[in-house]
Amino acid sequence: MSDNASAETANEPRLIVETGLDRRVADIVEPVLVQMGFRLVRVRLSGQNGLTLQIMTERNDGTMTVEDCEEVSKAISPVLDVEDPIDKAYHLEVSSPGIDRPMVRKSDFIRWQGHLMKCETSVMVDGRKRFRGKIVSVDEEDFRLERDQPAYGEEAAVAIPFAALSEARLILTDELIRDALTADKKAKAARAANENFEDEDKPIE
Repeated sequence: MSDNASAETANEPRLIVETGLDRRVADIVEPVLVQMGFRLVRVRLSGQNGLTLQIMTERNDGTMTVEDCEEVSKAISPVLDVEDPIDKAYHLEVSSPGIDRPMVRKSDFIRWQGHLMKCETSVMVDGRKRFRGKIVSVDEEDFRLERDQPAYGEEAAVAIPFAALSEARLILTDELIRDALTADKKAKAARAANENFEDEDKPIE
């Protein structure tokens, strides 16, 4: 991925954002993530293990390692301590989006065309709010889904406006696992090659 493409990806707004306290946390951590070369996927505060703050993030090229999670955790912990948005003790959990990831940016839909997903909308679209099917195309304002289980009388294909989305995520399939692992391998190889090139470009001391 070129530097320009990386910058565009980093600055791409999310279609689905948090509300309330989750939104406040997102506003605090997102600038830190962007500065480090990561992008925020989702913030969620849950009652798991007492109280858990999950920060889901990834690099601009879509990769995320255990070391990346540790690096992000060390960077955002002191910022959260200073801002102190949560008035109770909580456990911080930094994670990757996973293969059956939430779809929060338009580029997610473009990248995973041809794969199964499920989503919910905030308003009725074609007579319903829940959909499941294969992403067949992506336009500026919406994406088309080919339903794998259309109800009687329903068209197989439906156009869902991005503005109507309230939740969306990929469905785990063998094809998705294969393509996700391939994409991850290519992205890591490209990053390693780029890092080696930068090292060669440095002046000899």
